[in-house]
Amino acid sequence: MGDRTSKWMKDIIASKSGLDKTKKGSAYNIFAPILPISKELQSWYLDALVDEMKPSISGLALYDSASLGDIPDELSELPRLALENPATPQKVLHAISLGTDLFTIPFVSQATDAGIVLDFEFPVKTASITARAERKPLGIDFWLPQHAADLSPLTPGCECYACTKHHRAYLQHLLVAKEMLGWVLIQVHNHHVMDLFFAGVRESIEKGTFEENRAAFERVYADQLPEKTGQGPRLRGYQFTSSGPGEAKKNPSAYKMLDEGKEVLEESVTPGSATNAKDLEEKGFAELQKS
Repeated sequence: MGDRTSKWMKDIIASKSGLDKTKKGSAYNIFAPILPISKELQSWYLDALVDEMKPSISGLALYDSASLGDIPDELSELPRLALENPATPQKVLHAISLGTDLFTIPFVSQATDAGIVLDFEFPVKTASITARAERKPLGIDFWLPQHAADLSPLTPGCECYACTKHHRAYLQHLLVAKEMLGWVLIQVHNHHVMDLFFAGVRESIEKGTFEENRAAFERVYADQLPEKTGQGPRLRGYQFTSSGPGEAKKNPSAYKMLDEGKEVLEESVTPGSATNAKDLEEKGFAELQKS
């Protein structure tokens, strides 16, 4: 695996450099992967990164946080991109404590699709640490009917566009009505929460209080996002791969028969050619057969 990765890296570097000097160089950066295998099995590859490729790489990509200990000292100053997909902010803080710099965070979009508005801050305010007897949820489920008449912001004190321009009742209405704007507003808010989260992390590291703040965060907040109770936006064809004919529908039916409407229609007598408007007003469009 290390041999193939080394060859692949050399090909990428050569492709970026290019043999045609008349063409403008590519603007992308190269992050060298640190393989999720033991250091001994990829030692030749790591040596090649240090000796041959270091000037051409901009960072390191890691698939397992355990690989952080395998990074050679000569590459330790490079930014580290984690591709582990942490499921909660606590997992993000743990990875930061190990030395990770950049993240992919799919739980933000997963929470949005579930109709969950993120509600946490880092560092945690002192009042929150001392006042709460139980851990606070990481988000608010806006599919719950209790928000239907609530005119307060999505989260108190938030200054994002969604919270300053709209209220909980409107957002809950959008979700129930399956309006895409509902998920857009949640995503705007959730990204704002994460922006503030990482700003707090940087400030905490600068002050030298990161580990203390991290421990407080874990005491105050639940270790999992709220359980999903509603449907997300309708899936589009480009979001999944078809497995062939006969597969189940990806989206639930939008419309259904009211009560026992299907059985009633099967038992009903349709109007005849002599039926006029007055008869329809009196009997409706279908009349049940009398036994």
